[in-house]
Amino acid sequence: MIPCFSEKQRVVLRWWSSGSPHRDKDAIICDGAVRSGKTLCLGLSFVLWAMARFHRQQFALCGKTTEAVRRNLLASVLPVLEELGFSWEEKVSRNYFKFRFGGRENTFYLFGGKDESSASLIQGITLAGVLLDEAALMPRSFVEQACARCSVTGAKFWFSCNPEGPGHWFYREWICKAEERHALHLRFRMEDNPTLSEETRQRYERAFHGAFYRRFVLGEWTAAEGLVYDFFDTSLVQPVPQGTADRWIISCDYGTVNPTSLGLWGKFGEVWYRVQEYYYDAREEKRQQTDQEYAQRLRELAGDREIEAVVADPSAASFLEVLRREGWNVRKASNDVLSGIRLTADALKNGKIVICDPCADAIREFGSYCWDLSAGDRDKVKKQFDHAMDEIRYFVATVAAPEEAGDRFWAGFVERRV
Repeated sequence: MIPCFSEKQRVVLRWWSSGSPHRDKDAIICDGAVRSGKTLCLGLSFVLWAMARFHRQQFALCGKTTEAVRRNLLASVLPVLEELGFSWEEKVSRNYFKFRFGGRENTFYLFGGKDESSASLIQGITLAGVLLDEAALMPRSFVEQACARCSVTGAKFWFSCNPEGPGHWFYREWICKAEERHALHLRFRMEDNPTLSEETRQRYERAFHGAFYRRFVLGEWTAAEGLVYDFFDTSLVQPVPQGTADRWIISCDYGTVNPTSLGLWGKFGEVWYRVQEYYYDAREEKRQQTDQEYAQRLRELAGDREIEAVVADPSAASFLEVLRREGWNVRKASNDVLSGIRLTADALKNGKIVICDPCADAIREFGSYCWDLSAGDRDKVKKQFDHAMDEIRYFVATVAAPEEAGDRFWAGFVERRV
């Protein structure tokens, strides 16, 4: 079934056509909110343009990985093309599609722009056009190499992305210079996606806070400033609940010279409570502890409770081995920092996790955990006051968030960054 399109999506679909006031532009840039419908209309428009204007030419469909191109772009575009009467042949081993329609045939190669070495993958090919999905996640060298390959007369560039910080190279070089580059720039909001229900839109609005709300909901290229969890205050801190927890888990951020933070989590009903902690700063105490000593501290924190698992920093290899030998069920934590921060913020705001009164060091760190404004064009947090923060993030990303029924919702934006 061919979907219904909003007015802004229809502009994307026909910007290159003979009746459009934008037909002479060299590029189109669609940025803005998540789930705003920009990927589908851009991908569909790209294929329609290529098949209408060229025959037996080569094009590139680019994402962070070729798997991301198939999942995020082609999975939604191919069913619509089938409805329109297109046929295609896929060569999985060579990462290309041959599309056919109206007696014309063109080849579309899939490329992944994962890191700086990816530019060499696209080097040497001659293209009549390129689409870069999530362009802000790709290295500048890859994007520029892909554009440089478009030497066929009439070639055009097609970009989609969600906003990052205002220092990002793509914002400076393409968004701010759209007129100079003869590019059509369209900013999307969730309201521009007619298939998105009001209930789903509100769910996304609740999922983000601070800079991430301004980026992924409002579609702004804005800096991550100040406190990471700028909404956290003592009103969110609660007493340890009465009764017996259904489950117990310990989370761990391990350090030798840096602090070690252990958090004891109990699940009461549908909510995880961080009821106790152990926090040791070797610099402040002027003595380092051994792996065996930290294992003893963990046993003391567990007490006589039945601990289901210890969720720990995967880089703490020696400590994890000590725990395994002592019989603990050790789970290596998910360690994507930005995704983990978003998941933790959502869990705190929606009451899925609660920090309890005895966790004084965690509460202190919530008030000091800041963004690093000197990090350039990528979001980073300062490596200060982050040990309980990392340990809490490990727990949420590895245990609490996957248990939520909304786990599929999170995959909608977290996986796009892979």
